[in-house]
Amino acid sequence: MNELIQTIRRRAEQRAAYLETVRELRAMSIDTALDLDIYHGDIEHIAHRAVYGR
Repeated sequence: MNELIQTIRRRAEQRAAYLETVRELRAMSIDTALDLDIYHGDIEHIAHRAVYGR
């Protein structure tokens, strides 16, 4: 049971980190994003790889 709670907590923390990363990337100015080769359509993919590593 303890393992289940730890898994749920870890996944909730990962989800929160993912949503925060997406928010921060979307808040970035377009000029900064383009300088970093970040396109609006790639934000979710970039955030997912940053948090989940896949």
